Amino acid sequence: MKSPAAFDLNQYLDQTCTRVDAALDKLLPAESVPPPTIHKAMRYSIFAGGKRIRPVLCLAACEAVGGTPAAAMPLACAVECIHTYSLIHDDLPSMDDDDLRRGKPTNHKVFGEGIAVLAGDALLTEAFALVARSQPPKRYPVRVLVSDLALAAGSLRLIAGQVQDLENEERHASLDEVKTTHLNKTAALITTSIRLGAMAGNASPSELKRLTRYGQDLGLAFQVIDDILDATSTKEIMGKSVRADEKNNKSTFPTVLGLDKSRQYAADLIADAHKQLKPFGPRATPLAAIADFFLTRKN
Repeated sequence: MKSPAAFDLNQYLDQTCTRVDAALDKLLPAESVPPPTIHKAMRYSIFAGGKRIRPVLCLAACEAVGGTPAAAMPLACAVECIHTYSLIHDDLPSMDDDDLRRGKPTNHKVFGEGIAVLAGDALLTEAFALVARSQPPKRYPVRVLVSDLALAAGSLRLIAGQVQDLENEERHASLDEVKTTHLNKTAALITTSIRLGAMAGNASPSELKRLTRYGQDLGLAFQVIDDILDATSTKEIMGKSVRADEKNNKSTFPTVLGLDKSRQYAADLIADAHKQLKPFGPRATPLAAIADFFLTRKN
């Protein structure tokens, strides 16, 4: 495999983000479509910035199994819609009560709580419309893709994680409980982003199994680093409020393991992620570089 150090990840992210943004702009209703308020709110959060990591992972996974990234683009846009919906709702006063997201006022601060809830609902619904209109290979029909995404976004994964996160406030959760929370809340959608891309590329069952494990490693590592940054970084660097976990008395990886052991845990997860990629050779270079980026990111 080509060394991730020799791979220009920033250029890859910039180019891929540009393609994803163009696709989202084309696939989502324009601001002028009635009622314009809801479409402005949806687009405000979708185009508020960010690295588009989940859609990038979707497209990179398609490449890793020899597929054409264009085949995975509707699925990449779908996972970004679900991710954005989850952020809009996560920021609400009834949840994490955040005023800032990606350096901008959160959706409910601009459009009000009612419209923010509806914008999230609309993006979630639109995601499944995008999957329904996709054209996957025969090995993975649309119903399989819809089922995979619904599981990741539903009450057994993403929503389960949100519930567990809320219930972990004001109590001391164990490491296993924190891990389970974030396998659901964070890792599930990251893993499904990768799985959908791999399926769009007609991955073999063994390839899909390896990329699923890679996604779980990556998703957990992402959350471990996120918890560390929340405890150690600044609002200016992060582009959102920090010390939120402390404010809400949440059990996090650093509160359970401490900062040094949390960093080592993240490093171990990324090492296993690289192990899963070895059989894919140079085609998995973007995925390998993203894994290293997850471990060293500053925001």
